[in-house]
Amino acid sequence: MKELVEVIAKALVKNPELVHVTSQTDNSVIVYEVRVAPDDMGKIIGKQGRIAKALRTVVKAAATRENKKVMVEII
Repeated sequence: MKELVEVIAKALVKNPELVHVTSQTDNSVIVYEVRVAPDDMGKIIGKQGRIAKALRTVVKAAATRENKKVMVEII
């Protein structure tokens, strides 16, 4: 799942080498934190948050297949 988030995020930004994805488990929820370069923040969030919402939707759909609860945070 972490690899999925990382691949999608790297495809969206200008500086893919500066994309870092970390995961933490909070109760029964896995939280993925995506860190990107400050210049790429707008690209990963998108207009009115559309790209960020789409990223979260794809990850949640993949997590549902594995019966897991997932959150994606962009930092």
